[in-house]
Amino acid sequence: MFTVEQIELAHSKIKSGAEFPKYIEEIKQIGVTAFETWVSDSHTEYFGKNNFRTKSKPKYEELDIADYTDKQKFEEYLKIHQKGETDYFTFCKHSAETGIEKWIVNLEKMTCVYFDKVENEVTIEHVPTV
Repeated sequence: MFTVEQIELAHSKIKSGAEFPKYIEEIKQIGVTAFETWVSDSHTEYFGKNNFRTKSKPKYEELDIADYTDKQKFEEYLKIHQKGETDYFTFCKHSAETGIEKWIVNLEKMTCVYFDKVENEVTIEHVPTV
């Protein structure tokens, strides 16, 4: 099975959201089937076949997640991140500011679903392929 170190190596090659499809393809090839990332500190749980799971450590000091979800502003931030105009940490700060608590990426369905603090789906997007 895969390791967090393998995933982090793939992630280290990504400088902006514009390169996200390359990252997804690489971790899919090593066996990741889904992952859940928590915006507060970017710890992530990764899932593989046969109920395999592993979890990363926090990446930064904890961010406060806004109680109010601003879907429109979040989607604006998401678009600029996907164009490569912001780095990962900036995107996480923008997510926290607009009330996004986590996202779940399903590599079999190639979807990314963003959730607020009460588990409401805020935005669902199709993950582009390379």
